[in-house]
Amino acid sequence: MPDVNVESRPVTPARAEPTRAARLAVPAGIMAAVAGAFAYVGTVDPNQPGHYPVCPLYAVTGLYCPGCGGLRSAHAFVHGDFLGALHDNALATVGYPLFAVLWTVWVLRAARGRPTRLGLGTAHLWALGALLLVFTVVRNLPFGGWLHP
Repeated sequence: MPDVNVESRPVTPARAEPTRAARLAVPAGIMAAVAGAFAYVGTVDPNQPGHYPVCPLYAVTGLYCPGCGGLRSAHAFVHGDFLGALHDNALATVGYPLFAVLWTVWVLRAARGRPTRLGLGTAHLWALGALLLVFTVVRNLPFGGWLHP
């Protein structure tokens, strides 16, 4: 085996830490997209026919998926009708403030240069899936009529 001279090894340059603006670019882009979507849905009323496509599951089976009523919920939320938003899609309405909290934590951690990993384990993902399944089943049963959009 040939002798390796320490000076002949390639030197990997130290990786520069991204600037604060670079760390905040992705969260800012996500917020811009979400704000744009909410602005559009707040302007173009989903209660008026012809503006948005019909849910394929509802169109074929007559069953409400977990997202059914989400656009109407967002429209009501933007206009300050929180009870209407809850009626249209309770799960989505609860998700809006949850998203705001998670996004704020993300921005604060990114601004401080800390990792922004969301530590969801397998149990968390199963629980989220179970919540979506229960919400979907209950809103399609006769006693879950109050969850219909």
